[in-house]
Amino acid sequence: MSRKMNQNNAHFRQAVRRLPLGVASNFRYWGEERTIYIKQGRGARIVDLDDNVYIDYRLGYGPAILGYADPRVDEAARKGMEVGGVFALSTEREYTVAERISKMVPAAELVRFSNSGTEAVMAALRLARAYTKKDDYVILEGSYHGLFDAAMWYTPMDKWGQVGDPEVYPYSEGIPVSTKSFAHFVQANDANQLEDVFKRKAGRIACLLIEPIMGNCLGIAADPEYLRTARALCDKHGVVLIIDEVKTGFRVAKGGVQQLYGVKADLCTFAKAVANGYPISVLAGREDIMRKIGKGVAHGGTYTAHSVSLAAAEKTLEILDETDALERIADYGTRLRNGMSVSLKARGIAHSFVGHPSMSGLYFAKDPPRNYRDWKGSDYSFYDAAAKVLHDERILCEPDSREPWFISAAHDESCLTETLAAFEIAIDTTLRSAGSTHKKSG
Repeated sequence: MSRKMNQNNAHFRQAVRRLPLGVASNFRYWGEERTIYIKQGRGARIVDLDDNVYIDYRLGYGPAILGYADPRVDEAARKGMEVGGVFALSTEREYTVAERISKMVPAAELVRFSNSGTEAVMAALRLARAYTKKDDYVILEGSYHGLFDAAMWYTPMDKWGQVGDPEVYPYSEGIPVSTKSFAHFVQANDANQLEDVFKRKAGRIACLLIEPIMGNCLGIAADPEYLRTARALCDKHGVVLIIDEVKTGFRVAKGGVQQLYGVKADLCTFAKAVANGYPISVLAGREDIMRKIGKGVAHGGTYTAHSVSLAAAEKTLEILDETDALERIADYGTRLRNGMSVSLKARGIAHSFVGHPSMSGLYFAKDPPRNYRDWKGSDYSFYDAAAKVLHDERILCEPDSREPWFISAAHDESCLTETLAAFEIAIDTTLRSAGSTHKKSG
């Protein structure tokens, strides 16, 4: 049965009258006839206004790690509601949740809460600048650290060949161009380039802001040796290492990406998986740096550590810490990768996977990308075309190939069977539309 979009499209025409692009976030707009509006989510499936039921691999970009409307978390949230909401005062549960986070993440010696990943990274950058008394920062090309001015810069392809530092441009209007001199970009997995920037900008760099698994660039992962070298270079040059775990935190391991790599951050940020979709984020790190908060560094917010979100976080982290949820998520992700690979190999299609099984990127080339330039310089049109067919088959992945496929503990055998069947349809349909086979594997 073909996917119906009548109600979704009708609502879009209505919504666009009051909402820019008809949505509350630019990333939810998929075109006038393909933007969907959700009626309900349960487990690993969501239902849109036309009653299309999708198996969801976006999970809100990762938050629904236990699945939508997990009854244990929602029951805890309802009890949190009984506390009373927002007081602009603290509650006991702030300490309880902070204790759990510190137990799971050794680098989290002290903890502060915010409401979104963007807020947490903003606070981390401000704190690093205050601690080092320096203004500049280093970011990996292709990384994503939220929608705020300091993080919204990029280096366009046509400038990559130039001598020296690549030219930096804002990727939104309204960002003060005068602030771009603070941002310095390096390529992932190139320790020599990182050391060169640290040396040439000596005395100016406050921090290295890094996603060891790039959550908005296919899940491209840092080599363990690269991350260890980056840690050593930060120590050598007096640079604060901020590990952005907004997407990887409490997802790829109980202790996040730092546990996977055996590397300890100076400051780290968490958000998506902390409370199974309830809005909360975390800034954590070394005690000597974190103690600057309140002693020169401002941090706060009316809705910070909301009683409902804190209660949801307490239960979510308990489940992730004390059950086999993460092992089951990784196992499903591995079997999904393997099933996709069987279908692609049978059709002679070159491919590779990057990232972690709980947040995988599918790349249509034999050798996986090691940095953003590898991905940007590749032909990702096949993925983009296949994603549209998957949507029509009611498998929801991000239509932009940069976004990984996220797995939840609610994805089950029926999800896997249906997904792999739909994946074969999507690949065959895309091949027919292209009029020829895709790149053959070597």
